[in-house]
Amino acid sequence: MSSHRTYLTTTIPYVNGRPHLGHALELVQADVLARYYRHRGDQVRFQTGTDDNSLTNVLAAEAAGIPVQDFVDRNAAAFVALGKPLGLSVDDVIHTSRDPRHRPGVERFWRACAEAGDLYRKHYEGLYCVGCEQFYTPGELCDGRCPDHGTVPEHVAEENWFFRLSRYTEQLHGLIEGGELRIEPAERRNEVLGFIRGGLADFSISRSTARAHGWGIPVPGDPDQVIYVWWDALGNYITALGFGDGAADYQRWWTGSNQRIHLVGKGVLRFHAVYWPAMLLSAGQPLPTDILVHDYLTIGGRKISKSGGATIDPAELATSYGTDAVRWWLLREVPRVGDTDFTIERLATRANNELANGLGNLVNRVVAMIHRYRDGCPPSTGDIAPGSEELSTACRRAPDLIETALTRFDFRAATGAVWAIAEAANRYINHIQPWQLAKAERGGDSEAAQRLDGVLAALVQAIRTLGDNLAPFLPGTAAGIAQQCAVTNGRLPEPRRLFERIEAAPST
Repeated sequence: MSSHRTYLTTTIPYVNGRPHLGHALELVQADVLARYYRHRGDQVRFQTGTDDNSLTNVLAAEAAGIPVQDFVDRNAAAFVALGKPLGLSVDDVIHTSRDPRHRPGVERFWRACAEAGDLYRKHYEGLYCVGCEQFYTPGELCDGRCPDHGTVPEHVAEENWFFRLSRYTEQLHGLIEGGELRIEPAERRNEVLGFIRGGLADFSISRSTARAHGWGIPVPGDPDQVIYVWWDALGNYITALGFGDGAADYQRWWTGSNQRIHLVGKGVLRFHAVYWPAMLLSAGQPLPTDILVHDYLTIGGRKISKSGGATIDPAELATSYGTDAVRWWLLREVPRVGDTDFTIERLATRANNELANGLGNLVNRVVAMIHRYRDGCPPSTGDIAPGSEELSTACRRAPDLIETALTRFDFRAATGAVWAIAEAANRYINHIQPWQLAKAERGGDSEAAQRLDGVLAALVQAIRTLGDNLAPFLPGTAAGIAQQCAVTNGRLPEPRRLFERIEAAPST
């Protein structure tokens, strides 16, 4: 096993509602990276969780007439339950209201920043969006409304604790511009640099206990204040590792890790690329190495969200159409930059054209031909027929193309390298026409027999290569391809369908 260590996290969502497809996007992207790094031999920890200590959760629980902890636990369970329908390989899950590692770690982190002289208390007035749990300046609003939720922020006036973010302006700019803190895609990196150049103001990191409805982690030594939910939530990346108590996990996966990767949505970029690194600098702790940013999924042009009314249940989607159909759409359809509109029709088209007709049909054709022409025994020798150069090139180039694409956080390009193998193999079959070689062989043409051996050998190797490179993206399909290519007593198993077509997909 490699000594290279990768710590990979997703954001932790509020649990004021059930999970939607936008959450699934980030989870699947993180899962692909975790599987890919494990596949190449890295030691990997893939962590996710839920953000329980939010005022949005409290208000939703009150509206539902349910005790806050019960409400949070119920919805948190729905997020954890996504693991099976989405085929996730999560190593650890943290729930910030219940996990015994979290509160002590948050308190230690708070004290470390206080000891650095970066916390102070002052009176503050501002415009606060409860949905974002964030203060906005008037210039950041759109027609007086939150740019993300479309709601009118509340005017809040109270005394809070503040963090000296301004102290870290130049240091943050240098780390990001120099690439020590890598932000992908470049468009998001430039956005963060522009925000920093505009000047960083100190920000409020506590709320009155009364306004928080008594929910959350009290400020150490100041029980009338509750720690701001974003300070609380961002800490999960290290509290789950036992920050501050000498835990081996913290030494192994944070201070001793080669890569510390956060996957985040563009709406929370500022918190992860500015606030969080500054907090870590204050506490004297290492920063993340990479912040990988995705855009939004939409329905009819509206952002998918729990509160906005536009939503798709990813567990129900996977149950209806299959885990790999959902994963494939998220990985093949969503660009590196830009929002993506979801419809069932688009999911069905992608699954039918590429999974059923493309990958699935290819594997079925190859295995069926080996049974038809070689009694199920795949040839291992023979002269490769002319015309296989494109297929060989696609197989040879795929690993490097995938590595480059995933380094750039480009899942569409990465899956495109895998899909290129399937396209080349199907073109190869149609060009070479193995059935014509088999016909000539039956007529006594020994040269045709050798060429057919070569064609079949090349095709079996191609689908094995396809399955191997597909494993991080569609682990279930990759396992199915491996089973179809497994030789037992010299023979391949009988061909079977890997995918069924999605018929008469309903409109969303």
